[in-house]
Formats: sequence, C-alpha cells, structure tokens
Amino acid sequence: MTRSISKVAVLGAGTMGAQIAAHFANAGISCLLLDMVPQELSPEERQRGLSRESAPVRNRLAGNGLDQALKMKPAAFFVPEAAARVRVGNFEDDLKDCADCDWIIEAVAENLEIKQHLLERLETFRQPGSLVSSNTSGLPLAKIAVGRSDDFRRHWIGTHFFNPPRYMKLVEIIPTPESLPEVTRTAIDFCDRVLGKGVVLCHDTPNFIANRIGTYGMMRTIQVMCEDGYSIEEVDAITGPAMGRPRTASFRTLDLVGLDVFAHVAQNMYIHAADDEARGAFVLPDFLQKMLTNRWYGNKSKQGFYKKVKSEGGDTRWALDYKTMEYRPKGKVQFASLEAGKNIDEVGERLRTLVNAKDRAGVFAWKTLSDALLYAARHIPEIADDIVSIDNALRWGFNWELGPFETWDALGVKPTIERMQSEGKSIPAWIQDLLTSGKESFYSLREGRRSYFDLLSKDYKALPQREGVVALRSLRHQSRVLKSNPGASLIDLGDGVIAVEFHSKMNALGSDALQMIQTALKEAEKNFAGVVIANEGENFSVGANLMMLIIAAQEQEWDDIDLMVRTFQGVTMAMKYSPKPVVVAPFGMTLGGGCEVTLHGQQVCAAAETYIGLVELGVGLVPAGGGSKEFLLRHLDRAGRNDEVDLFPFVKQVFETVGMARVATSAQEAQQLGFLRSSDVTVMNRDRLIGRAKQAVLELARREHSPGQPRTDIPVLGNSALATLKLGLYLMREAGYISDHDVTVGTKLAWILCGGELSSKQKVSEQYLLDLEREAFLSLCGERKTLERIQYTLKTGKPLRN
Repeated sequence: MTRSISKVAVLGAGTMGAQIAAHFANAGISCLLLDMVPQELSPEERQRGLSRESAPVRNRLAGNGLDQALKMKPAAFFVPEAAARVRVGNFEDDLKDCADCDWIIEAVAENLEIKQHLLERLETFRQPGSLVSSNTSGLPLAKIAVGRSDDFRRHWIGTHFFNPPRYMKLVEIIPTPESLPEVTRTAIDFCDRVLGKGVVLCHDTPNFIANRIGTYGMMRTIQVMCEDGYSIEEVDAITGPAMGRPRTASFRTLDLVGLDVFAHVAQNMYIHAADDEARGAFVLPDFLQKMLTNRWYGNKSKQGFYKKVKSEGGDTRWALDYKTMEYRPKGKVQFASLEAGKNIDEVGERLRTLVNAKDRAGVFAWKTLSDALLYAARHIPEIADDIVSIDNALRWGFNWELGPFETWDALGVKPTIERMQSEGKSIPAWIQDLLTSGKESFYSLREGRRSYFDLLSKDYKALPQREGVVALRSLRHQSRVLKSNPGASLIDLGDGVIAVEFHSKMNALGSDALQMIQTALKEAEKNFAGVVIANEGENFSVGANLMMLIIAAQEQEWDDIDLMVRTFQGVTMAMKYSPKPVVVAPFGMTLGGGCEVTLHGQQVCAAAETYIGLVELGVGLVPAGGGSKEFLLRHLDRAGRNDEVDLFPFVKQVFETVGMARVATSAQEAQQLGFLRSSDVTVMNRDRLIGRAKQAVLELARREHSPGQPRTDIPVLGNSALATLKLGLYLMREAGYISDHDVTVGTKLAWILCGGELSSKQKVSEQYLLDLEREAFLSLCGERKTLERIQYTLKTGKPLRN
C-alpha cells in the first residue's frame, strides 16, 4: 500500500527548492514554499514604508524564489498559471502549516548543522505519519536526522532531485535502515507516476550514485587533461556526443552547473569517503582553486571555463587557458577519430571507433573511460544493489546515452578486460566471476526480455516489469512485429491493440510511415480493437520528409507532390474517422506533419513534455496534411454553434499561431493553444505513455465509440476576413518585421483559413478546406524562396529568416 499525497511543503526557496515546488505544481499538487525571514529591509521595502513585520518582507525570500522560477529559461512551470498552486511563507510564521502537509521536503543549504536545526524546529509541527525527506546531494541521511523521534526517522528518506527538476529525469531515493518500506514505496510510486521521474534506489553513501560516479569521472578527466597537456576545447570535443554524452560535454556542462556547486560535491566526497581508494582524485587542482577564488563559476558569473567576448562580428566564445589563467579565442580541434565518428549513428560503434583509435582523442577517451568503468564496478554493492541502478542513474542524471555497464557491453567486456589487464589495472572479483562463468556481457536477452548480471546469484536476472509500462523495444525482441518497412513498423501490443511505430531518422514522415498507418487502420478494422501511433525515439516526429519534397520540387514533379499531399490528407482523415479507435501518443518535438497526425487522433495521450506546433511557415509552406483545416476547426468549435458569435477572433488566433510557427512548450500549453483538447490525456512519465495510450484505445472500444462523418458545416468568413488579415501582413511588411516572401506565404495561409475568396460567410466541408490546403501548398513549392528555405533548414536544422 502507498499513501495519498495531495499537499507538499518545500523548505528552502533557493534555486532547487523553488524549482521542486514548481514541478509539484506542474503535477497539480498544492505546495507550501518556505524560507527564512530577511534580517533587514531592502531599499525598495524602505521606500514603500514597510517594516520587518510586513508580510511581503517576511516572505520576501520565498517570494523571490518563486519569482525566479517563473522567469527561468527553460521554464520551470509548464504554464505560468501553475504558480498559483504554490503559496509562499517563512519559517517563523508558517512552519506550523506543515502540519497539513502529506510530504515535507527539506531543500536548504548543504550544511549539516543548518539542516539538523531546521528539522528540529519542524518536528514541533509535523503531523506523525507524514513523509519527510531531504534533497541533499550527498550528505549522510542518517546524520541529518540525528536526534529526531522514532516516528520522524521511520518516515525519513532522501529524495535527490537533479537540476533542473522539471527536465532531468532522475530522482535518487535513499532510505535509511530505519525508513519504513511503505514510506520508500510511496515516494517511489509518487515520483514515478505523478512527477514523471525515473527513480533509482540508492544506499546512504557519500554523493549516492550519480554524483559519486559522475564526479569521479569529471575529476579524472581534469586530471588526465592536466597530466597529458590537453586543452579545454580538446576535452570538450572528445567527451561530448563522440562518447555518447551531451553536446555540452565536460566543461560547458560545468559552466552550466556552476563550478562552486561542482567543487562542493567533490569536496563533500573527499571529506565523507575516507575509505575510497580513489579519494585523491577528488582533490581540486590549483587552477580550479584559483577559478573559485576569482569567482569564475561559469554562466552565473559570466565566465568560467568559457566566456563570451564582444567583437564587431558579434559575441564569440573564448576558452580558458588553465596554464596561464587567461582567456583566448577557442582553438580549432581536429582529430581523425572524431571526424570518423561523426558519420556513425549507433553509439556503441561510435565509442568502439573512438577508444580503439591511436590518435590523441582515442588515447584520452580510453584512459578516462576505462578508469570510470572500473570505479563504477568497484563500488557495487556499496552504493547500489545492482548494475541497473548505476546505469539508470548516469543516463537519467547526466544524460549519458549509455550507462557504465551498458558502455562496457558496447565495447565488449572480454576484450576490454584484456586491455585493462595488459595495462596493469586491477579487475573487481565479481567481474572475473562473470567471465569465469562463461558470460561475456552484463546484459542479456532471454526469451525477449532483458536480463542483467546479478552479483548475488552470479547469474542473469530478468529486469522487473513495471505495471502500466509498455516498451516497444521489448516487444520487438518478443517477435511481436507484424509488419515493417524502413520508416515504420506495426507491432502487436496485446489485448487486441496494435501500434504504428515510426523509426526513420528523426522520425520524419515519408511514404513508408503513411503507408504503415494505412495498413494499421485496415488491420484494426478487421482484426483488432484499435490503433496506437507512438514510438520510442528522441522525439515523436520533426515533421514531413523535406528531402523527398525538395527533390520533387526541383524536378518540377508537381503530380508527385500533389499525390504526396493527397496521400497525407487521406491518412489523417482516415485516422479521424476510423471505425476503430485511433490514439496518438506524442512526446518531445511534435512538429509540422507530426502535429498534423496528432491533431487527427480520436484521442491523444501526450507526454507532459510535448513541444508541438505547426511550423511549416518557417520553411515557406503551409500545413497541408489536414493541419490547417483541423486546427481551424478546433478553434471554431471553441466558439460554439451560435451564429451570433463573432468568429474572426478565433480565425485570427489560428492565423497568428500558425503564421508565427508557434510551438507549445508543454502539453498544458498545447491545450491552451488548441493543439490538444481538454479531453486529451497528459502523461507525466514518458515511460508510461504507450501503456496509457493502449488503455485509452481499450476504453474507447468498450464504449463502442462512433467517430461520426466528415464535417460539412464549417463556417468560413470569406473576403472580409481575408482582407483584414492581408492588411495586417502589409503593415508588418511596411514596419520591417517580415519579408516579401513571408507576405506571400501568410497570404496563402489566410486564404485557406477564410475559405478562399468567398463573397460572404458560408459553410463548407472538410474536403473543401483540404483542397485549399493542397492548392496553396503546391503553389508555394514553386516559389524559389521556399526552396531556399527548405534547403537551409535541411542543412542547418533551423528555419531561414529572410
């Protein structure tokens, strides 16, 4: 049994505390955010005639924390309105209100005495049975709760969120030996289902898992850099995507995090892990100490390992020369192994290519990576019970593509061990046991299910199946693929539900994906309860396949383009009016054609982090897969069926949203903009997205839903509205905000939304609007500027502004 959590308190409104409160608010949870009472008035408060007894003064620190969370980029809140769920206060006046909270999270400064003193005060008001946790990044949990009552300690755990809490998947949960199992289960379940987190269970050891392994890896990287004479730019070129790590690599990541924060974590490790065989690695080198003295913390102080320097051509990024402690223009980094890796998509192959290379990049990558792999292996079971926890912690907390043991498998365990031994490195006994038993990998597939090497049994153990989670990768291994082509597959989800999975590059939609949707709809009509459209890529879909379009346009194959558009429109209409339920499960970037597919789902189960929009105008086109029609229809339906209602504001909103290629930054904002309906479902944890979409199909099927017939009653405003929208475009062009080509494209969009050049308001059909979409799209494909925009976007991944 797990407990119900409906109200939470966060103690400490600093960067992390305020953002944690924001994310609880994102999840619909009421939150009390408290901080200290300021010691003195600010100049503004004095000017306003306030005193230290005034509520705005007493709540200033918490209020400032909330204000900063509202201003953050990327945003801490899904939508600004969510901040209304957060109430600010202070420790002196409002700590008593924690008595009404189901969960209290301590997030004050990383100082043991400060935390202990606050918890002592809290216990006076805390209701027995309520959960209490600390967001400490590495202090011993048992020590923080010393002196607290038995009930307090039984309900006490660590909950270490990663920064920024909204976007970073990892939450480390750290029970103490006294924590009740049901308390740990409640926190795990809530963080998973309600907050959308990936939960890793840790032991109460210094810096837990992710910071322990990640900080060692970073310190070893710095150490090798200094010993072997690499530059900061060289290290970042090696330790980014080439090694399956984020583009910010090593030092740009530290600039983001803040050197002061990183130094604290490293020093905490040195202080509290006296028995760590690599303790010396956590001593900060002299140049880092100088950076701290100079307060060169990174982005927050405008300079760190890099800094921006103004020049005539705009801002340029200079890099720190750690030998002279002076900044200089970034040097160009060229290594043959890195160039070779740029053409390799599969991360395992990319890593093997790099670490086996003989150039300086390969030598550096192997030297640092091999030591990090061994460090992780030596600390099981000290910091975690299994390799899965360590791999998940590094993937979710540091955005690695592969965790340490997944990396080891990708490199090949046996040849890697042989290489390490040839260099005189000591191999942990349990890994020797793995090889001695005839096993050659840490993970294995057994009967279609992924298993991991368990240290206790010295055998493979199946990964536990999480209720409500459907993994397409696992189903593929179980031979549940019914049909497949280069762009998409049809997979049996079980219980009479099938899924269309996109798997082209960036999930761009081409004829293969559309054909598979058509196949799925036909199969469902005969043999299944319904269809889910989903995938497990980095993003749902970045839009239609522009490469195929530009080739056809350059060859002036207008009939081929016409057929492409007709096919896309036919697929989206077939989805909308399928006799069997069709549920779309978008996440991440859901742009252009991906948005059009989503708009035509009979229901949508969207990940909370869905960034959706009709962005075709950015490449000089209009949405023509039914997107212009459906988005207009959504907004007109919001106006209701009353003929007296002025529809122009609704048309104008569509025109502005599509014309500006506006993209929602969350599923909640997507509902506000009209890309999602109020009846659509938001899923906080993307791992649960496909399972929830499957459930939605079955729910619709049980209700024997009827999709209805294509609409013939859509009101369009004709020439009067078209003239107004065209006037707006003219004025924007005269003011220099848009180009002549923007006017051309915007006019085509206005023409569609107003129903063409009609003399008066009329009612038209969906097919009528689809025909307008297609005609406008074809005419724009013949525009030279449109082709230039498409070519630029294909080359850079960005829209061309002209």
